[in-house]
Amino acid sequence: MTAPQPMSQSEPEPRPLYAPDFDVEDHIVGITAFLGGTANVIMQLGLRPVAYGVMESDVKSGNVMVHPFKRLRTTLTYLSVAMLGTEEERNAYRLAVNTSHRHIRTKPTSPVKYNAFDPKLQLWVAACLYFGFVDLLEKVQGPMDEATADTFYAHSIRLGTTLQVRPEMWPPNRAAFWEFWEDNLDNLEIDDTTRAYFNDLIDLKMLPLPVRWVSAKFHRFVVAGCLPPQIRQAMYMDWTEGNQRWFDRTMKIIGLGLKLQPRFLRQFPMNYYLWDMRRRMRKGKPLV
Repeated sequence: MTAPQPMSQSEPEPRPLYAPDFDVEDHIVGITAFLGGTANVIMQLGLRPVAYGVMESDVKSGNVMVHPFKRLRTTLTYLSVAMLGTEEERNAYRLAVNTSHRHIRTKPTSPVKYNAFDPKLQLWVAACLYFGFVDLLEKVQGPMDEATADTFYAHSIRLGTTLQVRPEMWPPNRAAFWEFWEDNLDNLEIDDTTRAYFNDLIDLKMLPLPVRWVSAKFHRFVVAGCLPPQIRQAMYMDWTEGNQRWFDRTMKIIGLGLKLQPRFLRQFPMNYYLWDMRRRMRKGKPLV
């Protein structure tokens, strides 16, 4: 993966807020985390060091195949805190995540090396999270206008800086981001080991059999629809024009349903996990 060139430390960040009436809470739609979650994980882990770091980690408490619901909570809490939390809350969650990340390493025999504190690898993960937010929002709600899109992009730097990504590492504008995105997307590699792991995620192997019977086929359809073509091809997934039409219609139907909901329902469960994190902070409970 090729990281973007850091800007000079003395150079001001060219990230003005273009939409004065912007409210990030208008752009937090909880269902998109479920629709795009697995596809986003596959994009993140398409970078082989990240994939092997996750697959070979001895930290089973955060392993999605062992504790899927805890993993869902920690991931959605991170997204909620990064996008909606105060500086104090982001710092507290960073400390909690860092404590878990200290033990995440690849094995000595691994074909690649991974360190969870590597900011370049975290930059790719943050880029995937931003892509996931924007891609699913626009699939269900339609495109943002340019001012809103620029403002949302500026705000989304938090997806990286809430961990170890330095502000100057974040591409300075959307044009630079999409150049970075396409360059690195073309360099991802999915081997047989990671493909098998991804297929287990897609087929919901971590969930009880009755849930898989009901949900796995639709889940695979949605994951395929949310993946960029390069990754879909690397996963050996068939995808026809008919599949794309059905997928687009499904997203539009979901979008119509969202328009009928008040904001607090559209945000669920992101708002719930932010509330839960704040409750845990007050009571001194573990955040991760």
